[in-house]
Amino acid sequence: MIYADNAATTKMSRIAIDAMLPYMEEIWGNPSSLYEAGQKAAEALWSAREHIAACIGADPREIYFTSGGSEADNQAIFSAARFGQRSGKKHIISTAFEHHAVLHTLKKLEKEGYETELLDVHENGMIYPEQVAEAIREDTCLVTIMYANNEIGSVMPIPEIGAICRQRKVPFHTDAVQAVGHLPVNVQEQNIDLLSLSAHKFHGPKGIGVLYARQGIPLVNLIEGGAQERGRRAGTENVPAIMSMAAALEEACAHMDQNTEKLLRLRDKLIDGLSRIPHSALNGDKEKRLPGNVNFCFEGIEGESLLLLLDDKGICASSGSACTSGSLDPSHVLLATGRPHEVAHGSLRLSLCADNTEEDVEEILQAVPEGVGYLREMSPLWKDKVSGKREFVLS
Repeated sequence: MIYADNAATTKMSRIAIDAMLPYMEEIWGNPSSLYEAGQKAAEALWSAREHIAACIGADPREIYFTSGGSEADNQAIFSAARFGQRSGKKHIISTAFEHHAVLHTLKKLEKEGYETELLDVHENGMIYPEQVAEAIREDTCLVTIMYANNEIGSVMPIPEIGAICRQRKVPFHTDAVQAVGHLPVNVQEQNIDLLSLSAHKFHGPKGIGVLYARQGIPLVNLIEGGAQERGRRAGTENVPAIMSMAAALEEACAHMDQNTEKLLRLRDKLIDGLSRIPHSALNGDKEKRLPGNVNFCFEGIEGESLLLLLDDKGICASSGSACTSGSLDPSHVLLATGRPHEVAHGSLRLSLCADNTEEDVEEILQAVPEGVGYLREMSPLWKDKVSGKREFVLS
């Protein structure tokens, strides 16, 4: 099997698995308990908090454990909205190609009377700082812009956007689920007030994540109950998963430079090879993109059909976000960049990790053109384009 869907989830690393086991077999007490077994678990939690904070330039007291990126996004946005409302501020700025954990939360707030402004995405999949500066108003209570897009891989100018928000005294949240562990992230240097991350995107376990909240940024509770996470997130902490997440993130950050060097080589080879397919187009900025992300549109095909052909050859890929893979609608991300529906339906996302090889890339470069050609031969629409009855959209 060739696994090329690491933006959806990653295989747990050996280090991450090994880090869990002692907290299942030996130190398995409740970290809220006062006796020694519980306090050993509490000490482990604090150690994990310290390690994760060090990886993103934060203070350990600014780290809150959650069930993943979606919960962290929800808590960050609802917190800023609720505290903004207290001073009459109900305007939120975001983008049209955020993850649905953000977009659906904003929709919910709109029903409560909040005004959300979604910035236009440029054709290259970028948002620029001047767009944020122009959109901020006196009643803006939050700017939330993803660090790197989960589908097309484009990386936003987060430090510059954060600096504008800091200057204008508006809280800035970034969904960094696709970035942490893959790009250098430093919340202090990059002017980030709130940040979401998820362990299963950097070879940690599923169902565990972090909300970073800068000291002084108030949080509201999504879950009521006990006083865990300094009273901001009720529920007994998942100590084995948290320890595993900390180990996985440390490993990812320690090997980031060498992994990036390898991934850039594989990524660019894929981009160069797939660009040779006629009437295809790369989605997202060619340079400012995640090191392992490749996303193409192929005119005249359905992305889902291509995925099935690739699966037959043992290649795991996607046509967009795994969170919306059950939908037949075209990607909202591609539509936001200006791709027409017809072309957006024919998308393919390949997301690599350091475990992928040159041989994997060669096999993909053999399989994708074959699959695209096969599907086009079956398509009456494609025949109309070739015969001149219909115009091509992609050159």
